[in-house]
Amino acid sequence: MITALDHVAIAVRDIDAAQALYTRLLGVEPDRQDDNGAARAWFRFPNMALELMAPDGAGGAGDRVRAQLDANGEGLWSLAFATPDLEACRACLSRLGIGGEILAPPAQALSLEPRDTGGLQIFMKPQVSVRISPATGEGAIAGLDHVVVHTANVDRALGVYGAKLGLDLRLDRANEGWGVRQLFFRAGDAIVEFGASLKAAPSDKPDEFGGLAWRVADAAAAQARLAAKGFNVSEIRTGRKPGTHVFTVRDGPGGVPTLMISQGARALAGDSQ
Repeated sequence: MITALDHVAIAVRDIDAAQALYTRLLGVEPDRQDDNGAARAWFRFPNMALELMAPDGAGGAGDRVRAQLDANGEGLWSLAFATPDLEACRACLSRLGIGGEILAPPAQALSLEPRDTGGLQIFMKPQVSVRISPATGEGAIAGLDHVVVHTANVDRALGVYGAKLGLDLRLDRANEGWGVRQLFFRAGDAIVEFGASLKAAPSDKPDEFGGLAWRVADAAAAQARLAAKGFNVSEIRTGRKPGTHVFTVRDGPGGVPTLMISQGARALAGDSQ
């Protein structure tokens, strides 16, 4: 049913300012798609795309992003997964207890009911051929490593994303030292990571987006590039997965927590931060 992570969407108020910041951060040039009351900037990578979305007049898409900004402010808004057939996907998920609505053109998406997904806004998109945004210079981001979700109910996440959506659970680990249990689901060549506190009892509290972790070929070169672009970057530290190095962009655009990861041989997907 799901073949890949299609894209991650971020709601912003000023599309031009956000586009400029993410162009500096990611090192690639986006394409614009303004329609249905929304302005969109698309940063396209081999394994997914990042969509910046802002209200821009009247229309269904503009109304949705405007409501999101009014309710929650700027930040990560939704995940979209690729599927071969929207109608077949809708019918299958309906049988599994996940409601959804196929949005009218030009949206071409199945919008799932957040009450059925643990609180996150999830879309299904038709599978399309990959387009890649051109780099603006040396050291562009290679792709998304993983998106982080905070959950108050691990069993719910396993039921929704593993049993119902059918994502491949690559790793389920608990670490008392960190005080967290983590689930790593593969979606194509990207990972959706759920983290839950071991110190809190499970609850019905809705899931919340955490941040984004991007792949870079060389952590030192990426850190130097971003510092030269004016970003506040942390020191480089050894990642939890042997052979990896990471650093944090402390002022990630749109208030999105942002991590950069470099690694050697690709090991178990998701176990990289």
